[in-house]
Amino acid sequence: MAYSSILDWIVYDNPMESPFYPFGDAYNLPYDIAYKLWDIIGGTLAWLVNLILPDTNVGLRISEWLVCTQTNNFFALVLFMVIIFLVAFIAVLISLWEERKVLGRTMDRRGTMIGMWGFLQCVADGFKTFMKDNVQSTRADKMTYIWTASLIIGTSVFIDCLIPLSGRWFVVDYGAGILIVMGLYALAPFLILVSGWAQNNKYSLIGGIRAAEMMISYEVPMLIIIATMCLLNGSFNINDFVNNQYDTVWYIIPGIVGFITFLICSTAESERAPFDLAEAESELVEGWQTEYSGMKWGLIMLADYMRGATSCGMIVILFLGGWTLPFIDLTATGWTTWWPVPELVFLLKAWIVFFIMIMIRVGVGRVRTDSILNLGWKVFMPLAILNLVIVLALKVGGIF
Repeated sequence: MAYSSILDWIVYDNPMESPFYPFGDAYNLPYDIAYKLWDIIGGTLAWLVNLILPDTNVGLRISEWLVCTQTNNFFALVLFMVIIFLVAFIAVLISLWEERKVLGRTMDRRGTMIGMWGFLQCVADGFKTFMKDNVQSTRADKMTYIWTASLIIGTSVFIDCLIPLSGRWFVVDYGAGILIVMGLYALAPFLILVSGWAQNNKYSLIGGIRAAEMMISYEVPMLIIIATMCLLNGSFNINDFVNNQYDTVWYIIPGIVGFITFLICSTAESERAPFDLAEAESELVEGWQTEYSGMKWGLIMLADYMRGATSCGMIVILFLGGWTLPFIDLTATGWTTWWPVPELVFLLKAWIVFFIMIMIRVGVGRVRTDSILNLGWKVFMPLAILNLVIVLALKVGGIF
């Protein structure tokens, strides 16, 4: 058999023309990138196999298998999820870098200075945590101890990856997207309570109890606000939220009361200061995380920031128009395919919301347990109901 060029094996097919394309008629940018990436990797491997085993049926079959449609789709899906996670992970690292720099400036210092404007400090901390000893208490309920931490980390990563960055950057276009994301999001306080009990440590247990107390204070107002905004939108679908806000007005204008309330409640939901009662390192050592060490602790901290990123993403979707800008069509010709303009717009909005959360941390001291309960039932609940009344009036009046 004559020598074949590597270009004979690398063929850039249109993934949407594949019979195994998993997204129907919708274009998916990360899947397109993953599909073309496997075209390069699989084509190169097929060329190498054909080069090493020329004139053999085995080599030819392996090479053809590496570039067949089914294989391309399978490995494209694997690379697709890797790309989705990497983008979410890098976005969270940028949020962590943003917090460190902003906190540094508010404390009259420069903040982290390692690497590119201090960004590599996040990477260095990850390696440092990875090298630490993994210590586990012999008095802990081992199965519950491990599984609760795994579920907290897993659900946090999962819901962060579920947040679409644009109409073409999504995992799945589901009709009840808002409910699915918030349902998974609400699991964390319950898992924290169980984890605090499983560690057989009084500080961890107090941290878990505090998480449960906080949950009953802000979950109900949050759910009322989400239901109210879905009523205003007329759908649970995330794409509908974004498209309807582009066609009318950002929902922060009619729902400014709900925006402020939801911002504070989501800050509490992600356990950020001043609502970090479940951790409260100055009071409870490290709260419910006291008995976690090494990479387990590092991944739990990463999960905290991923839940914070999810909160910012949900605020952007519910109130700030998602990946759209007023009077500007970001899907116009020339900005499609590889230009990440809508995705960058969404991330910039999310980082602006996160900046507001940072400033809340800077300006407000940690609240007491009784204070968060009073806020939840005496302040957030009436505000959530007021937001509902305003939206109902707008809907009945035919304005929306």
